[in-house]
Amino acid sequence: MLTKRIIPCLDIKNGRTVKGVNFVDLRDAGDPVELAAMYAKNGADELVFLDISATEEKRKTLAELVMHVAEKVNIPFTVGGGISSVEDVEILLNSGADKVSINSSAVKNPQLINTLASKFGSQCVVVAIDAKQINGEWFVHLVGGKVPTEIKLFDWAKEVEQRGAGEILFTSMNHDGTKNGFANKALAKLSKMVNIPIIASGGAGTMQHFTDAFIEGKADAALAASVFHFNEIDIIDLKKELKNKNIPVRL
Repeated sequence: MLTKRIIPCLDIKNGRTVKGVNFVDLRDAGDPVELAAMYAKNGADELVFLDISATEEKRKTLAELVMHVAEKVNIPFTVGGGISSVEDVEILLNSGADKVSINSSAVKNPQLINTLASKFGSQCVVVAIDAKQINGEWFVHLVGGKVPTEIKLFDWAKEVEQRGAGEILFTSMNHDGTKNGFANKALAKLSKMVNIPIIASGGAGTMQHFTDAFIEGKADAALAASVFHFNEIDIIDLKKELKNKNIPVRL
């Protein structure tokens, strides 16, 4: 059985790590390179860096930051935010990133997924999907959750898999930053529908929430930010707890 992954997420704005609730009210959480090095040492399986201002401000994710991170960490890391071309991906992979995450650009130009998968391999392409449940239906949102669409989460997930995405990073906007647990019903439905790994994001508050995401939500990985940034959950302790519950993790 494949081990379940624990992934700290670093939202980057103006070169600093920030964290908000339901995608707003951002507060500073520290230097991303220092945090990355600490997480790599403390048992994180992977890292995700999302430049949350990149798409909105139409500037490119900081290749320089990627280089600094690559010098300090020995675990895979994914970079996202404002990536919309083969050239953007080349720069980031050459700077040391292992994977890229695309979101708004994939919705606006779905063919980008096919292009990136065929050029760099599916294993490099993570499609991030920010979705909000409205009257019982999940809808995809763009530009850091600011722009609603009429695209349905499950239809889009199926399409991105068919186009060659290697993984889906699903963030529930309803749960993000609330610390009330992940969107396990939606996660379980996604996991059943597609054959690529699903990373759960949005809602981690306790160790039990991670257990639930893996058992009820059938997620392949669980991503969190503030519980790690503000030392509310220690990754090694979390992994020991998961192991005690017979969830396969790398210790």
